[in-house]
Amino acid sequence: MTRTKLYAGVQLRELRRRHDLTQKAFAARLGVSLSYLNQMENNHRPVASSVLLALAREFAYDISTLDAGEAERLVADMKEALADPGLGEVPVPDLSLVASNAPALARAFLALHRQHREVRDRLATLDARMAGTGHAPQPWEEVRDFFHYCDNYIDAIDRAAEGFAARHLTGVDALEDCAAWLKAQGTQLIRLPRGPLRRYEGDTLTISTEPERATQLFQVLHQVGLIAHGDLIDATLDLARFSTQDARDIARVGLANYFAGAALLPYGDFARAAREMRHDLERLARRFGASIEQVAHRLSTLQRPGEKGVPFFFVRVDPAGTITKRHSATRLQFARFGGACPLWNVHRAFETPGRFLTQLAQTPDGVRYVCLAREVTKPGGSYRAQVPRHAIGLGCEVEHAGELIYADGMRVDDAAAFEPIGVSCRICERTRCHQRALPPLERPVRIDANRRGALPYALE
Repeated sequence: MTRTKLYAGVQLRELRRRHDLTQKAFAARLGVSLSYLNQMENNHRPVASSVLLALAREFAYDISTLDAGEAERLVADMKEALADPGLGEVPVPDLSLVASNAPALARAFLALHRQHREVRDRLATLDARMAGTGHAPQPWEEVRDFFHYCDNYIDAIDRAAEGFAARHLTGVDALEDCAAWLKAQGTQLIRLPRGPLRRYEGDTLTISTEPERATQLFQVLHQVGLIAHGDLIDATLDLARFSTQDARDIARVGLANYFAGAALLPYGDFARAAREMRHDLERLARRFGASIEQVAHRLSTLQRPGEKGVPFFFVRVDPAGTITKRHSATRLQFARFGGACPLWNVHRAFETPGRFLTQLAQTPDGVRYVCLAREVTKPGGSYRAQVPRHAIGLGCEVEHAGELIYADGMRVDDAAAFEPIGVSCRICERTRCHQRALPPLERPVRIDANRRGALPYALE
């Protein structure tokens, strides 16, 4: 569904305040009247094309960042939160107004809803994870939201990792390059066949040789990030203002992992190669010595202002359907609690290990996607090793299909070729889904003991 009007009042106000300008001075530089600016800042009028040009000319502003991506995510999250019994229904236009004009209030509501869920679960003596809701402890959820609302792109750390790769990962073997850098810092890299995946003890970094080489390199780069750019990571954590030390500690690990992925797959080189190879995951994995999962995850982070790649969603699920990683730079939003839609091809990937599955899918809001899925279970390293199994899903809106090698030959212009998928049963609007596991929370249910259709109840 293509947007024809752009409302960006919050961004305009933030830009004006960042430059310490009055509304009158800001309006003059944009070439509009004071009343017109006031209407735009309050989202009563869309941003005109002449204003977009003035923003780029007067303030060197990247107008590609003027979108409603965060507002759409906030609306989706609030809509799901309001689906809880007892909270009542709020019209989507009202939610859009809150998300566009008062995003801090929307985030505060979502934080309050998370606390409400925790208290309710504790009072009922229910472990939400055992109940199958997938509800995570609050610190993990807070960190997930931090990356979610940053579009999973942290500019300062991404550029620092890219600079490290350009200066130090220049040889044939990046792992040996890292060993040389660590040695120069007074740290010895030791690789052992057994033991923990990674252990750092000041002058020694020990990693296990059991995982594939791409995983070994990632773990070394994680520690390199903490050693080389610990101050930058701490400064980023300070800006994030996490509510608990646990959340801060979790985010520190996440930011070090972000550095590792960005160093392994440097933004500029990787983005260019992705375009040239039409996002062929296997070719990209060989080109950069990475795993397919690492490549797919990195594709979902290419959101650098002025250099954005194709906006992808990325998800990883286990055989039970539990989402263990999620990110969306598209309009597709994942359920915050529970598993993904069973009609999505990522669940079928476990049936065909080592093969890519493609799917044309349409969500209830009418947006169409090209979806890619693959089982990515890694070898355990020994006969008796326990092997966690996962599958990944990657996709983009259909307008970008021409940039994906996987979309070749797909009937992207045929509406009948798109399979209906949703977010999760508890908030899905589809009334005739044969795979529905439970009724939507906001829809009344009619039970008739003398009548049975595809479902044991009827939705009104």
